[in-house]
Amino acid sequence: MGIEIAYLGLGVMGAPMARHLAAAGHSLTVYNRTPAKAAAWVAAHGGRSAATPAAAADGADVVIACVGADADLEAVTLGADGAFAAMRAGALFIDHTTVSAAIARRLASEGDARGLLVVDAPVSGGQAGAENGKLTIMVGGSEAAFAAAEPVMSAYALRIGHMGPAGSGQLTKMVNQLCIAGILAGLSEGLALGMKAGLDMDAVVDVISKGAAQSWQMDNRAKTMTRGSFDFGFAVDWMRKDLGLALDEAKRLGVPLPTTALVDQYYADVQAMGGARQDTSSLIRRLVR
Repeated sequence: MGIEIAYLGLGVMGAPMARHLAAAGHSLTVYNRTPAKAAAWVAAHGGRSAATPAAAADGADVVIACVGADADLEAVTLGADGAFAAMRAGALFIDHTTVSAAIARRLASEGDARGLLVVDAPVSGGQAGAENGKLTIMVGGSEAAFAAAEPVMSAYALRIGHMGPAGSGQLTKMVNQLCIAGILAGLSEGLALGMKAGLDMDAVVDVISKGAAQSWQMDNRAKTMTRGSFDFGFAVDWMRKDLGLALDEAKRLGVPLPTTALVDQYYADVQAMGGARQDTSSLIRRLVR
């Protein structure tokens, strides 16, 4: 049976995720900082829009957020006209924003004091995963909160994992992003060498992708990297935000991340080259010009 859901944030990830929920038969009220986006979403998918997060959350069984960063998440939950003040005891809050573990723990604590169920649930899979309903979701929170959230998130997820208490979803996402950054750095250097040597790069990729070098990034990005096509996927700006979160957490924990720090600076170079909104595979632009 459909439930009442408030969805906060209709960007390239949030809009298709909300669409899957509507298609699953849920009743949606949407909020976006730019009201025109909310109006356009309602015109395309039904439901209604609200002028504030609190207005969207009023009476909802579930409130879901997918916004930009810590400050944005704090604003839509605990700020003036934030959702938490309007949510009823027993309601569920799901956060799909990639943010710090600290704010995830804070929201869990605030939610607990209000009788809310709260999970931090960052996603992996990019825009294509959101569009196709095949995201991987890493969840932090109590067993009860996870049990309530899992069937809701199944509308747009291929895999959902409960990683531990509040903040564990965000920490797992940090691990995910560090691994991706390192793979892309190695892939960029390997492809650059092959291109400079005059190899048939489609043939190279076809061969090495069947061996130990294989990765999701190779399967989905290697050939577009060699052709200089970067107008899709996960933006460099977003990756730098995520790597910054991971570097901050690593500093707090006393964990050295020299490779991540270096790749982060490489991405700063790509930003300076005008690639801030290009896919993260644009890292190769530093090597092949």
